[in-house]
Amino acid sequence: MTLGGTAVILSIIGMFVFLIKEVVPLFLSPHGTQSGHFAGEPPPEGFPQSSLVGLDEYQEIIYLLGGGAERQIRFVNAQSGAPIAVELPAGLADSYIVSIARAAGNGHRFAFATKDGRLIPVTIEFTSGFDQGERRITPTIALGSPVQVTPAAERILRLAYQPTDQGPLTAVLTDQGRLWYTAGTSGSSPVALTSHGNESVTSFIFDSRGETLSVGTAGGKLYRYELREGVQPSLSETISVAPAGTAVTALTYLIGDRSLVIGTGAGEVSVWMPVREAQESPVTRFRLIHRLDTHPASVTGISPSLRNKGFITGDAQGNLFVHYATSSQTVLKLSGNGQAIRALAFSPKADGAVILSDQGELRTYAMSNPHPETTVATLLAPVWYEGYDRPEHVWQSSSGADDFEAKFGLMPLIFGTLKGTSYAMLVAVPLALLGAIYTAMFMAPHLRAKIKPTIEIMAALPTVILGFLAGLWIAPMLERIFPAMVAMMVAVPAGVIVTSVLWQYLPATVTRRLRPGMEAFILIPVIIGVVWACLALNQPMESLLFGGSYKTWFATHWGLRYDQRNALVVGFAMGFAIVPIIYSISEEALTNVPRHLIAGSLALGATRWQTLVKLVLVSASPGIFSALMIGFGRAIGETMIVLMATGNTPIMEWSVFNGFRTLSANIAVEIPEAPHGGTLYRTLFLAALVLFAFTFLINTVAEMIRQRLRTKYSQY
Repeated sequence: MTLGGTAVILSIIGMFVFLIKEVVPLFLSPHGTQSGHFAGEPPPEGFPQSSLVGLDEYQEIIYLLGGGAERQIRFVNAQSGAPIAVELPAGLADSYIVSIARAAGNGHRFAFATKDGRLIPVTIEFTSGFDQGERRITPTIALGSPVQVTPAAERILRLAYQPTDQGPLTAVLTDQGRLWYTAGTSGSSPVALTSHGNESVTSFIFDSRGETLSVGTAGGKLYRYELREGVQPSLSETISVAPAGTAVTALTYLIGDRSLVIGTGAGEVSVWMPVREAQESPVTRFRLIHRLDTHPASVTGISPSLRNKGFITGDAQGNLFVHYATSSQTVLKLSGNGQAIRALAFSPKADGAVILSDQGELRTYAMSNPHPETTVATLLAPVWYEGYDRPEHVWQSSSGADDFEAKFGLMPLIFGTLKGTSYAMLVAVPLALLGAIYTAMFMAPHLRAKIKPTIEIMAALPTVILGFLAGLWIAPMLERIFPAMVAMMVAVPAGVIVTSVLWQYLPATVTRRLRPGMEAFILIPVIIGVVWACLALNQPMESLLFGGSYKTWFATHWGLRYDQRNALVVGFAMGFAIVPIIYSISEEALTNVPRHLIAGSLALGATRWQTLVKLVLVSASPGIFSALMIGFGRAIGETMIVLMATGNTPIMEWSVFNGFRTLSANIAVEIPEAPHGGTLYRTLFLAALVLFAFTFLINTVAEMIRQRLRTKYSQY
């Protein structure tokens, strides 16, 4: 016994240590270091948006896009800084570049604005291959057809560019202070945007679908132009996104094009997104959702991650901050050297960055932040996700879209676990406990010897079978006969009470023909008859009580939706599974009360019910409490019944007509698809740790209460 007990304890400790080992990386602090530093040439003066920088997927090649008449595109080795020779397209040879813009979305797509008011689309692609076991990456450059976007007399200062299925969209700010918008290919006439009045435009950007143009001004305003209904843009909204007089210095969309990151001249970084004005309303308004840590200097650039809701920001003192929008946290701060960041880029895998200073220096960074989605707040507190009207608890770990925002809120799973356990206990405890009382105190001994083993055999039924029956048989049947079930809740107890009262008035010559403890068998045909009558009157009762459709009635009067696989079904099935456990332990506790105490109570004139309430239940309370806690633990860890008998919807509603998702079922559903070592994988182990800790805590508290009850009533 000592060896077995020690092995059990060591196994539990081993499981706990393993769970901790898998969970700890979720909460490790991210870190980043400067991995490279290369001197360069300062960009040309007078062109505020004439430099861009970027990285390939493997962070082996850095490309620099620069203004002027020469060397518009350069490639350097990210480890050594050595230049990489790449043949430039002939179309750039005679072009003087004054401004450069990066298109939103995936890929390395850009546009060059020339001195004579033309726009030249540029695409950089990286082809990887292996030569003698070493990976070699080859960059290539492709040019699109030039488009005239402004009158030739106006010099372009800033540029926004976005390719779409209908052609490229272009917005340019000229040295005359005018903002021009052009849609389509060559031949389209530029349209002047004047809704911002006399405010100086400091930044502007398209979303990746080309549906919206957002314009920031020196006065802290954001003007949003709607582009969906034709060539002529229309102003849809004007918002103050910064204090008056504080310029909007940088704009970018996060992956998915809903969240707009705004940087200001005061170093403020915030995330805004459209939110519906009212429930079910199609009208949205841009609102501040997340505010991140402030830079010590003006924000000069923002680069989003192409994998998640992370992004980096740089400022006029060279500081580089790493943020994550969902958790509303600045996760990493890398100090600068005093040189303003002119251009920056987040690596495609969000594990590095490259910046270009205003002195032409290149700095590269290596970063490690594998689990930015998980913090204590995102796991347990409401989070304001994209597309939601307010902060909510949500679990949604995956989606078919690349721009999906992972939602790892554990509260819906914890809530679902408690909900399923509560409904199962509501079904099981009365049946099991009252059955144990009747078997121990009132049933004839020869019947007890047959019925008790029969009920205990029920515990051997595989839960997968119970889940199968609940999901494919009980759930559809309950949906059809729900009005009859409502009637049974009233009619069956009423029938039992009436029968019991009538039994008291029967002549003694009739009642003595039955052995003591056999009275319950009189109730069996009564219960069967009442149930049959309720089922036969199912349709008339639905018409009488619910106006012909109980689903419509619940939705209209109570706002409840009836799901076929719901908590009621799970309560019946899971309650059936834990009845044998509670019954068996409770019955043993009641039976083990010393018989001489019961005989003494009866000899002193107490009835069986008085003896039960005043003596037997009190004496057996430690054992009964243990039975309830063991049943509770059995229900809280149940997997297959919940998995098959409910819709596995992670919602937080107590309605008995809705489904839910439990911690154990969630682990069973998602662990086969979770990438090893990924955030989902480790979060599922965290869910297992929460379940482990919860059951351990409940059992510990239960044992303490049981010991206290045992000490208190030991005199019996």
